[in-house]
Amino acid sequence: MKESFKNYSMKTNGQTLLFADLEAPGTPTGQRAHLTFKANRSLGRHNWLRLTPAYSRHLVEQLVSSLGSPDRVLDPFCGTGTTALTCAEHGIRADTVDINPFLVWLANAKFAAYTPEELAEAKHFQSLLRLPADKNGFWHPPLADIEKWWTEDELVPLSALYNSVKEADLSEPARNLLFSAFCRVAIETASVSFGHQSMSFKPRNGDNGMVKTCAGEQVTGLFRRRLSEILEAAATELDGSLAKAHLGDSRNLHTILRAKYSRVITSPPYPNRMSYIRELRPYMYWLGYLRNGRQAGELDWQAIGGTWGCATSNLMRWQPSEEARVPFDGFDEMISGIRKRSEVLGRYVHKYFEDCVCHFRSLARVLREGATAHYIVGNSKFYDEMVHTEEIYAALMRDNGFENVRIENIRKRNSKKELFEFIVSGEFSP
Repeated sequence: MKESFKNYSMKTNGQTLLFADLEAPGTPTGQRAHLTFKANRSLGRHNWLRLTPAYSRHLVEQLVSSLGSPDRVLDPFCGTGTTALTCAEHGIRADTVDINPFLVWLANAKFAAYTPEELAEAKHFQSLLRLPADKNGFWHPPLADIEKWWTEDELVPLSALYNSVKEADLSEPARNLLFSAFCRVAIETASVSFGHQSMSFKPRNGDNGMVKTCAGEQVTGLFRRRLSEILEAAATELDGSLAKAHLGDSRNLHTILRAKYSRVITSPPYPNRMSYIRELRPYMYWLGYLRNGRQAGELDWQAIGGTWGCATSNLMRWQPSEEARVPFDGFDEMISGIRKRSEVLGRYVHKYFEDCVCHFRSLARVLREGATAHYIVGNSKFYDEMVHTEEIYAALMRDNGFENVRIENIRKRNSKKELFEFIVSGEFSP
């Protein structure tokens, strides 16, 4: 199943740069949207459910182009599973880890090999789907201010659709396919926008000034279309034993994983206060991974970079640890500069990088000697203080046994002019 790769690397000052001359035709200079989630929209299983900061399959393909079947890849920050799924598509074993149980479920659903019988089950459900006329009695999740997400006219058919999938007599793989389609429908009918780095609510007014909603027939039709797309992708050949997502904390990889890895390809959360729990909570509430706002905040607090809900108040009680001191010149001055403007943001950035210290210490315990690591990261700015995430990650890698550490600017982000994405790479030589 392995495809040929185009080599985009070049050398400068003795270092190999992977994407120095990579530019898609018609792409605004520097933005390279084909390295982001936008390039995954027509790529089968990669398009099952989007996550705004996700990178593209094309980027991963370049980074695994030299690997073969004896190798094993690790992505310690799973997201929607782009790294591990790309590896599996090219016959390479991969493991990925996430602290969010919904993302672990989604990734494993994308990694699975579906039998003809399981696909037939899902198709049969699709052919018989008729939402009940009764508009009462169907459960919907206890999501705060749920009317911001869906009007009552949308929530009723969504609730009926969810109940139909939940109560159907189906195998677990077939139900996973149906719930994947349901999640697509839920977000596509919600009054949210992904025009920024994170989700925001949008107005629901139609051309005539009235609230524009999706009726039950539209919800049903959309579900059938999205399920057809998912079933077509699920029918493609994939060895379901090659990729696996594990539930766990990336600061404790050595307690979760038993294998040794020859390559790391990942994109951890950026220090920009974006909460994946906030963006993913509609799916998590519908599928039962969240039951209340407190639980959402506690899960975000456990995640690296989490600062939503009660996580913000927890930050004000958090204290730095000498045992996890960040080995970067100027780090304390940078934190002090942020704290002068905002105590909570100063603590947030400080804790983020202390968590990264713990992550790299644990990572070193699951790598083979000679392993290479590639971290896709973005810098940040808080008030007038630049947070050079790429340089701090390079320092963390050197402090944990990596040599030949290098930084490459791969693209401009679509926000402040100072913000870029980088690949920080190195070879593990303890």
